[in-house]
Amino acid sequence: MNDSAPIKQVKFNIGDVIHHKLFHYRGVIVDVDPDFQLSQQWYQMVARSRPPQDEPWYHVLVHDSEDSTYVAEQNLEAELTAQKVSHPGVEKCFCDFKDGHYISNEKIN
Repeated sequence: MNDSAPIKQVKFNIGDVIHHKLFHYRGVIVDVDPDFQLSQQWYQMVARSRPPQDEPWYHVLVHDSEDSTYVAEQNLEAELTAQKVSHPGVEKCFCDFKDGHYISNEKIN
């Protein structure tokens, strides 16, 4: 018998360019959490639409900004323009941009 929880499927991956459905900004995903990982205080103050905490959440660098955000999967959709994201953190996280997707600097074993 396997006691481990099933692996959750995520809609987006690191390097995907996304669009926020509610706030209409573009960005690039730099990390993925299988479920909400910040404090309940942050959730109560910031997550006004009360998205589910047991679904994937994403760390996003916001286009034309120095900001990053933490966003529930239900609030994101794929950005189809295939344009780069302008953010100072992009070069720290990614080494290339091909076919509308960023390529991570980190090597995968």
